[in-house]
Amino acid sequence: MTQISRRDLLAGLAASSAASILTAHGEQSQSSVASNATLLSVDERRRRGDALLRYFAECAPRMLRAPDGVLKHPSIAQTVPGNEYSTQLWDWDTLWTSQGLFRVAELEHDESLKQQLCEHVSGSLLNFLEHASSSGQIPIMMTADNADAFRIVARSETSRNQAKPVFGQLGLLASDQRGDAQWLEPHFDAILRFYDSWVKHNSSPIGLLVWGDDVAIGDDNDPTTFGRPFFSSANLLLNCLFYQDILASAELAKRLGRPIDHERLSRQAEELAQNIHTCCWDPRDSYYYTVDVQCVDRRTELIPTVPRGMDMSWKCLPTRIQMFTGFLPLWCGIAPQQNAQKLVSTNYLADDRLRAQWGTRSLSSLETMYSLERSSNPSNWLGPIWIMVNYFVWKALQRYGYKKEADALADKTILLLSRDLESNGSLNEYYHPDTGAALSHTGYITWNLLVLEMIE
Repeated sequence: MTQISRRDLLAGLAASSAASILTAHGEQSQSSVASNATLLSVDERRRRGDALLRYFAECAPRMLRAPDGVLKHPSIAQTVPGNEYSTQLWDWDTLWTSQGLFRVAELEHDESLKQQLCEHVSGSLLNFLEHASSSGQIPIMMTADNADAFRIVARSETSRNQAKPVFGQLGLLASDQRGDAQWLEPHFDAILRFYDSWVKHNSSPIGLLVWGDDVAIGDDNDPTTFGRPFFSSANLLLNCLFYQDILASAELAKRLGRPIDHERLSRQAEELAQNIHTCCWDPRDSYYYTVDVQCVDRRTELIPTVPRGMDMSWKCLPTRIQMFTGFLPLWCGIAPQQNAQKLVSTNYLADDRLRAQWGTRSLSSLETMYSLERSSNPSNWLGPIWIMVNYFVWKALQRYGYKKEADALADKTILLLSRDLESNGSLNEYYHPDTGAALSHTGYITWNLLVLEMIE
């Protein structure tokens, strides 16, 4: 009897399920949905985009939180009251939620909402910065009655992880909307101490940052970090976010009249970009990989009496697991054009291992750990569609001149969310890549707001 692999079984089930649901709804055929052709007419895109905008505009005022408990400043909620995450202030979620809400105000021409957002986005940042440790660590998540839910500051010098590097980007976003950066001057050194703490505690010999452990890393069960040894994973998400953040803070330093900080941060960003390119680009697969930094020559320790031969010429090894994170060097613009072209043509356009019916899979369907199971703690990033992933890849495609492919991905995202809104009256956290079925947390908003940037 012929053995059928788990991978082949999953692929067959996905294809069958996708075909049936698309036929049932009278939508495009599976092959057309999976293609890079645009799916929506101009009118249909506008109609569906308007429906999403109305929903987000209705939700926006309810996501503005007054000062409460240890959160002394007004802040941004991740969703409306009563839903999961509505009472929590998370690090990178706050950045993307704020960015999306400002887009609501822009599209609605709502100056009042914009001004309220300026106050609440700035307040969210101050809530984080004012609960930093003296050595720079910042909490990952806070609530009104707990400013350090993951005990980051409490452990301070011994903590392995801390908030993700998004606060320069959040400060620059708020400053752009306010038309002024001076409000941040008294707090800018706290952001610089935050960077120093990351470098002090999480640097590796190859010039990349490593996760200290696998708790609250953003893409929860990323196999290149989740379950891996502490301080071993120079993860692309961490390093690309850090690059974007110090670049944003370099711009803030320039606006604040701090030329020394501007020059230092700019140089640090340039060096990090080079290290990402040198260490993470894999010419064999034409893909950017998270790398493992546990390469240590132990001959002196283990065989001290044996003459030495060749020295190790490598400081890290690629973790050849194709996560969406391989697109992040394109998202932040540090990939050379030729690398971007190879990555997109070889790993995105050639087949459907990453490019799915409803967007970009968070993990390649060819990986043995690929799974579409509904899960929380960890949330499942082993294949489902996350709007954050669609957004990263959409921006990457746009940046490197793949307009047709970016437009197709935008259409898939608009169609996916608008169908969910029509069927369920709200949105969800992540989705089945081949059927569009919602998989987790009804009422989720957060970075789903970023679909509004895809609506021109």
